[in-house]
Amino acid sequence: MRTTDGATAPAQGLRTPRVAAVAGIVSAVLLGAAILLVRLAVPEHPEEAVDWIRDTSQREFLRTALALLPFAGIFFLWFMGAVRDFVGEAEDRFFATLFLGSGLLFVAMLFVLAATAGSLLAVTDVSTSASAAERVLWQYGRHLVLELLTSYATRMAAVFVVSTTTIGRGLGIFPRWLVWLGYLVALVLLFAVGGTSHLEVVFPLWMLAVSSHVFVVTLRSNRNGGPSGPAAAAGA
Repeated sequence: MRTTDGATAPAQGLRTPRVAAVAGIVSAVLLGAAILLVRLAVPEHPEEAVDWIRDTSQREFLRTALALLPFAGIFFLWFMGAVRDFVGEAEDRFFATLFLGSGLLFVAMLFVLAATAGSLLAVTDVSTSASAAERVLWQYGRHLVLELLTSYATRMAAVFVVSTTTIGRGLGIFPRWLVWLGYLVALVLLFAVGGTSHLEVVFPLWMLAVSSHVFVVTLRSNRNGGPSGPAAAAGA
């Protein structure tokens, strides 16, 4: 696309929503798979320490999760930047601060969780026998991994969902069903996670719903030759 003076106009307005959708979808799939693998690999009950140390299949689950988590975090950061650029100058500073702070802290918690789980693997891979000291160390690592996942990372994810949903509702970017879904997911992440296993996966499922909505709105606006960004979402 060229301007009146013959220069090539940037197509960032058309690219950004697609990038946000694709990055969000990839991050949601990777993050959901990693959370499920961590939940399958790290048992909730302390008395299973001996069986876990001797069970190579559970350690393989954790190794796979550790391989996925860095890429999930990278795509999540890309998703954050693209969504913020999609919102543009219309963003509210208060909720934009919550959006950025909670998103960055969530990724930091993911990486701390991955480092802790990797250290746990390194210790238990030394020997398949469960000595008393090794069981104590395993209990500490198991508790720390689960606490990071269920008590800290998910709470930051809840703040991220609330801030993103509030921005989307205020600008008319999100339809009513997606707004209600966002607030429901935030409540689950704040109060229900920890008491029930595997509820953490509602966060990547919400990311998948948001990214799919942005992708559909973008395709529709490009097909009709209309505007991109919040104006296109509001008119969808």
